Amino acid sequence: MMDWKQLISNKRLGQESRHVQKHDDRSEFKRDYDRLIFSAPFRRMQNKTQVFPLPGSVFVHNRLTHSLEVASVGMSLGNDVAHEIMNRQPQLADTLFSQIGTIVSTACLAHDMGNPPFGHSGEKAIQTFFSEGKGNYLKGMLSEELWSDITHFEGNANAFRLLAHRFKGRRDGGFVMTYTTLASIVKYPYVSSLAKEHGKFGFFYPEVPIFQKIADELGLICISGADEPLKYARHPLVYLVEAADDICYEIMDIEDAHKLKILTYDNVQGLFLDFFDEETQDKIKQRIIDEDITDDNEKVIYLRARVIGELERECVSVFLEYEDEILNGTFNGSLVDNMSQKLYAAYRKCVDISKKRIYMSKPVLDVELSGFRIMDTLMNVMTEAVVNPDRFYSRQLISRVSSQYDIDSPDLNTRIMAVIDYISGMTDVYALDIYQKINGTSLPII
Repeated sequence: MMDWKQLISNKRLGQESRHVQKHDDRSEFKRDYDRLIFSAPFRRMQNKTQVFPLPGSVFVHNRLTHSLEVASVGMSLGNDVAHEIMNRQPQLADTLFSQIGTIVSTACLAHDMGNPPFGHSGEKAIQTFFSEGKGNYLKGMLSEELWSDITHFEGNANAFRLLAHRFKGRRDGGFVMTYTTLASIVKYPYVSSLAKEHGKFGFFYPEVPIFQKIADELGLICISGADEPLKYARHPLVYLVEAADDICYEIMDIEDAHKLKILTYDNVQGLFLDFFDEETQDKIKQRIIDEDITDDNEKVIYLRARVIGELERECVSVFLEYEDEILNGTFNGSLVDNMSQKLYAAYRKCVDISKKRIYMSKPVLDVELSGFRIMDTLMNVMTEAVVNPDRFYSRQLISRVSSQYDIDSPDLNTRIMAVIDYISGMTDVYALDIYQKINGTSLPII
């Protein structure tokens, strides 16, 4: 069984043997939070698609606002779980365990930082460029490990790389996050060769030694045999990060769909009231009348707040009920999957409506189609450049890439990964701008 005292560590990756002088009273986990908030990769998420196109006259969620909301729910989940477990185990009160609200909130801020432009369409474009597109010819030229990573490219693994990899030219090699914060963002703690079996994976092969060091320090359970691909049980706090994300993206997508008139108020009211029993439904309806809430958008906001509160409380209850299984690495599914039958049914109804009415809506499909073509073109042009770096046009393209990416490495594997680092870090707007310039449809204005 994993041990809470060992699982919560403020040791920093890259500063294990250094004494760093503090200039204030912030905890190490609060320092993690602040580093992310003020970082350029976090800030760039304001121009990365969540689901709907980036806002015109109607503001909907982007990756940044989504991450901030997930962090808020994550803070509540972490604080509530900490409070209840410390009541059960008072000996944890004077340990770092009391800070898990901050840890979960920080991991929530980071959970989408590795996502490429255009969301899941961007992920798919990178994968298929190599697996079935113009980059397929590289298969025999690259290592098996890299080929597995890039043909299953995953935003979650890329987030861990972004925070843990020692990119060139960065102070101390990068973010220098605490071990526990880093472990808390790894939703799928296994290598890419298991992606066919599980659908996703948690870290690229170059970061395997880093994750192993973190896992050993924190006492994570290794569940793979000696000759099997590396696989660990999740850090327990991952379940809280996942729950905060599950709650926010599903419920907030419904709210956005109402703003964009994809769903009517009656649609949304029906979906949200299903989370409550009849008596509570009547009280909610009466509260809307008593508060004189007449605007449909404001009604949706009130209903959404009630639903999120209900789901947060239920996920805390599930975590506490299954704490031993979570610590043993034997818990199955997510916290949402293990909610009460009524709440889970209401949640699944939202998921089903989202799949049919939101994710297949014209605005969403148009972004995915355009984003896929933009990403595929960028991957093609930049990959050709690093495969043939001595060509004139290749040098012109390579010279645009930030020096933090090892794109001039003598090793082709490293150069290909540098291309992915560079393109996946772009915003939607920047990717479109580069795409237009490469195609000669846009010229810089000086």
